[in-house]
Amino acid sequence: MINDTTKELATFGSGCFWCSEAIFNELNGVYSALPGYSGGKTENPTYEQVCTGNTGHAEVVQITFNPNIISYDELLEVFFKTHDPTSLNRQGNDVGTQYRSAIFYHNEDQKKAAEKYISLIEKEKIFDKPIVTEVTEFKKFYVAEDYHHNYFKNNPNQGYCALVINPKYEKFKKVFKNKLKNN
Repeated sequence: MINDTTKELATFGSGCFWCSEAIFNELNGVYSALPGYSGGKTENPTYEQVCTGNTGHAEVVQITFNPNIISYDELLEVFFKTHDPTSLNRQGNDVGTQYRSAIFYHNEDQKKAAEKYISLIEKEKIFDKPIVTEVTEFKKFYVAEDYHHNYFKNNPNQGYCALVINPKYEKFKKVFKNKLKNN
C-alpha cells in the first residue's frame, strides 16, 4: 500500500498485459495500470526471458487506484469479466505460465476479497469449468520495458491489437460503460 490513503495497489495477471493495461487504465479511479512481471524467481527479467516461461513470472498489470472512487471488489469484477480464469497457463492463443490467471494480493483484505469473489463465482457457476486463478502474496513487481507501455493505444492497427485486443476492449467499454473515466 502507498502511504497516501487515497491510493492503493492491485496486481493482476490475466494473460497479455497489453490488453489488461488498456482496460484498467480506462476505469474511473485508476491512476495508472503499468505492465510488468511478477510472481517469478528471476530478478529484473526482460520480456524475452519471461516469454521463455523459465522465469516463473506472469505478465501482469500493477494498478494504482483510489479506493474511494473504485473499490478492490470492482477491480476484481473487471478482472474476472475480461479474461478466462478457467484456462490454465493460457489466454486464447497465448500459451505458457507467463499468461496464467493470477492475483497477487498486497494485504490480507485483498486476499480475503479475492478468495470470496472466487468462491462466489464458483458457487453461482458463472463458468462451466473450475477457476484456476492463483491467489498469491505479492512479492515484487518489475516494470516492463518502455515499448510495452500504452502498447494498444500506440499500436491499434498492429495485427494482435486489431484482431485480439480491440474486440475485447470494445466489449469491456460496453459492459463497464458506467465505470469509465470519460463517462
